[in-house]
Amino acid sequence: MIREPLFSRLLAFGASFAVLTAAPHSLAQATDLSAAAAQQTYPIDLPTALRLVHAQNLDVQLAQKRLDEARANHDSALWQFFPWLSPGISLRRHEGRTQAVDGALLDVDKQSAALGGTVTAQIDIGDAVFKALATKQLANAASQGLDVQQQDATLNAAQGYFDLLKATALVGVVREAVQTSQDYALQLHAAVGAGIVFKGDELRVQTQTERYRVTLSQTLEQQRIAAARLAQVLHLDPTIELVPTELELVPVALVETSGDLQPLVRQALESRPELKQNQTLIAAAREAKKGAVYGPLIPSLGVQAFLGELGGGKSNASGDFGSSKDYYVGLSWRIGPGGLFDFSRINASQARVDAAELTALKNSDEIARQVVENYTRARSLSDQIAASRQNLSSASETLRLTRERKQLGVGIVLEDIQAQQELVRARADYLTAIAEFNKAQYSLSKVLGTL
Repeated sequence: MIREPLFSRLLAFGASFAVLTAAPHSLAQATDLSAAAAQQTYPIDLPTALRLVHAQNLDVQLAQKRLDEARANHDSALWQFFPWLSPGISLRRHEGRTQAVDGALLDVDKQSAALGGTVTAQIDIGDAVFKALATKQLANAASQGLDVQQQDATLNAAQGYFDLLKATALVGVVREAVQTSQDYALQLHAAVGAGIVFKGDELRVQTQTERYRVTLSQTLEQQRIAAARLAQVLHLDPTIELVPTELELVPVALVETSGDLQPLVRQALESRPELKQNQTLIAAAREAKKGAVYGPLIPSLGVQAFLGELGGGKSNASGDFGSSKDYYVGLSWRIGPGGLFDFSRINASQARVDAAELTALKNSDEIARQVVENYTRARSLSDQIAASRQNLSSASETLRLTRERKQLGVGIVLEDIQAQQELVRARADYLTAIAEFNKAQYSLSKVLGTL
């Protein structure tokens, strides 16, 4: 009796997307690896993978740190508007000749001591204003960069999970093929012993069985590699093998691919965080240019005030302390490098604005291409699923008819072997088409800025 194929249920294409999202594990369960370390395997589903990638992915964490740095730089730029305090003690002593106010030279031995604090502010107002505006835009760009990295990480996690799920399903297909071929080989061995089957037919089946064993080793290798790659994306211990909890691959539908392409391109150009990041970088470059052009026209403000006690006197006298206050306020302009008429600085800032605008145009063209490419791929894979499903149905029917012919005594072993091979190939093609379609759906969603 021929065993019922384990993946014959794949022909029932009506399964819903809820299979992929049912019974999600909590984040606490997903991050608790102590039990998994003992058994060296860890079950995971798609929702858990998507939660983990936002919590643990290193690229996301690096993007968050870049955002923290940009915000700190903006705060630092704002602090340039505030004075700083320098409390301290100063001692001054003079021995020998000095010059009096009226021009006479005198031999003087004196000393003084100042105890108090100095309030100092040297504010380059123009530079501070435009630097604060530019760093604010850079902080906004870093925030958009975090969104970009989160979407990239989400896509990598989803695609890695579908690669793992496909590899696991293929292992099941090949294992069943090995078992079926072994059972057939045992039947032929008994028939050869009874003298009713040619010995070469038994050897052909044995050869097929060994080929399936090699294929099984290769699929197990791919399954382990896929688990390690997914673990890297999720920042988990790669020595613990991730095992998908889903039993089957079913198509998912995130983006409709039967409509017009133009609205999708417009949606991507409006929604992609990369383009929003480009716009904020352009704004930051323009603020920096304004700082180079108009900043030097605004004078720098210098303020200094000393409040404390001053004492001392002739020779070694150190007393006679009294209140002392000194004030200074001044305005100044800088001419030359970094100031007025520094045309090289202005030209460099204009070049940065032009480069930022060209980068935005380049990214817009790239995103439009990505939409077309991923849309075309998703539609093609949808057609491939339909064709693979039909091919799987035909291969299953061919094997059934071949087995009937063999039972009637008119079939040959080679036909059975070829029918088995075609069925295994059809199952693998069907699983691959579904996995690639799901990956394309997530990729298209990411390209549209909706992932």
